[in-house]
Amino acid sequence: MIVLSEDSQRTSGKDAQSMNITAGKAVAESVRTTLGPKGMDKMLVDSGGSVVVTNDGVTILKEMDIDHPAANMIVEVSETQENEVGDGTTSAVVVAGELLDQAEELIDSEIHATTIAQGYREAAEKAKDILESEAIEVSADDRDTLVEIATTAMTGKGAEGAKDHLAELVVDAVLAVEDDEGIDLDNVDVETVVGGSIDNSELVEGVIVDKERVDENMPYFAEDASIALFDGAFEVKETEIDAEVNVSDPSQLQEFLDQEEAQLKEMVDQLADAGVDVVFVGDGIDDMAQHYLAQEGIIAARRAKNSDLKALARATGGRVVSNLDDLTEDDLGFAGSVAQKDIGGDERLFVEDVEDAKSVTLVVRGSTDHVVDEVERAIEDSLGVVRATLEDGKVLPGGGAPETELALQLRDFADSVGGREQLAVEAFADALEVIPRTLAENAGLDSIDSLVSLRSQHDGGDFTAGLDAYSGNVIDMENEGVVEPLRVKTQAIESATEAAVMILRIDDVIAAGDLAGGQVGDDDDDGPDMPAGGGMGGGMGGMGGMGGMGGAM
Repeated sequence: MIVLSEDSQRTSGKDAQSMNITAGKAVAESVRTTLGPKGMDKMLVDSGGSVVVTNDGVTILKEMDIDHPAANMIVEVSETQENEVGDGTTSAVVVAGELLDQAEELIDSEIHATTIAQGYREAAEKAKDILESEAIEVSADDRDTLVEIATTAMTGKGAEGAKDHLAELVVDAVLAVEDDEGIDLDNVDVETVVGGSIDNSELVEGVIVDKERVDENMPYFAEDASIALFDGAFEVKETEIDAEVNVSDPSQLQEFLDQEEAQLKEMVDQLADAGVDVVFVGDGIDDMAQHYLAQEGIIAARRAKNSDLKALARATGGRVVSNLDDLTEDDLGFAGSVAQKDIGGDERLFVEDVEDAKSVTLVVRGSTDHVVDEVERAIEDSLGVVRATLEDGKVLPGGGAPETELALQLRDFADSVGGREQLAVEAFADALEVIPRTLAENAGLDSIDSLVSLRSQHDGGDFTAGLDAYSGNVIDMENEGVVEPLRVKTQAIESATEAAVMILRIDDVIAAGDLAGGQVGDDDDDGPDMPAGGGMGGGMGGMGGMGGMGGAM
C-alpha cells in the first residue's frame, strides 16, 4: 500500500537520528570558536553586501541562513538563553552540540535513545541542584561584584578595550531603573552614535528624545524645567460629525479664522498658566500654536513616540494626559535641564539632571557602525546579567570552573543511578567538559593539560578554580573577579538538555503537507515556511550527509 506520494521523502530509524544529530553538531561547531575571552569573531555577509562582524552567539545564529529543521532547534536554544538571561548563548549551544555528540556514541553502542534521554534529564536536575548549593551569595549593595559580572559579560567582545568604563555605566543604569516591581530593561534606552571612541560613552540620567524644537524661535535650553506630556494633537478640535460652514462675506471668514486662533492661544495660555517650560506632544502641532508657544518661551516637540512619552513620564515623574483641559501642576514632570544638543550630527532633546530617574539612556559611541553595533550587543548582554544577579542574588565563578565541578560530581552521582541511564549520566558529565576544553583551545593552550590541571584542583575541593585564558594557569576565579550569574549556567543546562532530548527522540522524518502549527520557522497561520505538498521533503532535500546545511552555512 502506498501511503505517501511518490516524490515525498522519508528518513527513518538511525538514519534520521544520525542526520539530526549531525545538523545539531554542525550548528554548535559554527559558534564554538567564539567562546571565551580569546574567542574569534565571525563576519556574516548577506546577498546585498551588508556585513555584521560579531562573536555574539545568538546574533551569529540568527543571521545565518540555516535551513535544517533540527539545526533550527539548536538555534532556538540560543534565543531562549538570550531572552531569559542575556548572556551565555554560545555556551548553551556548544553544550547542546556536545550532548548530541556523546549521545551518538551511546546510540552506536546500542543504547536506546529514550534511555539516553532519561539519563540526561536526571543528570540535568542533579547539575542544577549542585550549582544551587555551590553558588556564591551576592547582595544588591555589593557594587564591586556587580561591576565584575558586567565586565565578565563584555570580556572577549568588541567592547573589551573599554569594559571597565562601560561596566560602571551598565551597573549605574540597572540600579537606576530598579523599583519595587523589579527591573525592566526597557527603561534603559541604548542610543548608538558613530563618532568618538568607546571611552566617550556616557550614561544620561534621563531621556534623549530623537526630536528637535518645532520652531527656531524657541529657547535651546530650559533650566529647572516643568515638563508637560500630551499624547494628542495640539490643534483646533474638529467636530465629531461632518459639518459645513457657510460664509457670505470676507469678514465672516476672518471672524472664523480669528476664532480658531483664539482657541490655539487659549491652549497655549493653559500651558503657560500651569508653569510649563517644555511640552512633548504625541501628534502634530498647528503652525499658529508653534508661534504662540515660541512667544511664551516654551520648548515644544511634536510626534513623540509612545515609548518616549512613557520613558519621560518615568524619568521626570510626570503623567501623560490626553486632554489639555485636564492638565494640572500635579501632572507635570521636572528635570534639571532640557536642552537641544548635537549628537553624532543629529539634533536631539536631552532631558537630564532628573532626581531619582527611573528611565535612563546609555549613549554608546564608537569609531564605525560595526564597532558601535558590537559594543551595543555587549552592553545588552551585560545589562541582562546584572539584572539576573540582582533578581537571584547568586553567582558562580567563570573560566570553566562550574562545568569541571559538575563533571566531577556527576560522575560520582552516576554510580548511584541504576541501569543503562548510568552511561547517559556519565556522557552528560563528559559533555559539560567541552566548555573548559574549548576555552583552552580558543586561547591556543593544550586542552588536555588544561583539563587535567582543572580536574586536579577540583578533586582537591577547590570549586572556584578556573582556567585563565591569558596566562594558561588555573587560578581562583572568585578572587580574580571572573563571575557569572547562577541563572546563566542553570538556564544553559536546562535549554541544552531539552533541545538535545527532543532531537534524540526523533526517529522518523516525513514529508508533510500544510502543518497545523508547530513547525520550525513558521511565524504565521498561513501555512508552513517549507514547501507544501513536497513539504519537508523540499526543505530537507540533500540533508543526508548535511548537504542542506552545507549550502546554508
